[in-house]
Amino acid sequence: MDSRHASDRGHLHRRITEALTGTPLAFTVGDEFQGSYPTVGDAIHAALTVRLAVAPEIDVRFGIGWGEVTVLDAGTGIQDGPGWWSAREAIEWTASAQQQPALATVRTAYRRHGDTGPDPAAVNAALLCRDHLLGSVDARSVRLLRGLLDHKTKKELAAMEGISASAVSQRTARDGLDLLVLACEQLGAVR
Repeated sequence: MDSRHASDRGHLHRRITEALTGTPLAFTVGDEFQGSYPTVGDAIHAALTVRLAVAPEIDVRFGIGWGEVTVLDAGTGIQDGPGWWSAREAIEWTASAQQQPALATVRTAYRRHGDTGPDPAAVNAALLCRDHLLGSVDARSVRLLRGLLDHKTKKELAAMEGISASAVSQRTARDGLDLLVLACEQLGAVR
């Protein structure tokens, strides 16, 4: 996120803090946060959860890394090591990629240290497509996606939005929201 240009950085920080509550993620410096997850899929799911919690008002970038991590300071959660460096490389690539018109919707990337861990090419291909779909929908579709991921029925979503169930079905098909739910489930299973 480009928090340096936010009109109310305090509000931005409070919103992100709320989104991080109950997760292993914690602020490190400025608007950056980090944490560790047992699997790449868990980290991908956490990134999406945080992103959707603050969208569309706040747009967040994520770098996910695979590799050994050492906790330098348990009190603050500061980490170091090849896993962290991989995540740093991923987020730097994401920030750079966003400057290209064809990749403007990219928000998440994955890198690994060494030859173990999930294949970066396969994971990143899925993340690119997911990010493109997410970056192509409006605020209502983001709310509907949140509801679908929370296992709400389309009838419940229709009542929540004050529209017909048919309108929800049409929108979820047109905007690829059902496809996004399936992609999120499969990405969450990446070990």
